[in-house]
Amino acid sequence: MTEEVFKVKGEDLLKKFKELVNEGNVRSIAIKNPEGKVLVRFPLTLGVVGAVLAPMLAAVGAIAALLTECTISVERE
Repeated sequence: MTEEVFKVKGEDLLKKFKELVNEGNVRSIAIKNPEGKVLVRFPLTLGVVGAVLAPMLAAVGAIAALLTECTISVERE
């Protein structure tokens, strides 16, 4: 398992989150504030689509509205 870290601006958070989910080999995504505190962690499985994905996107959108910049930590298989 490998971990990648991306620094993104709040307005780019939702776009980057969608990109990572669509890659398919992501095990979990954590969104951290500028101080490094984990705000939310999303465990992902191969079947994450539709009704399951919608609440995640809503949560990420709400976080993006509150933050000017954040870090996305991605665990890959």
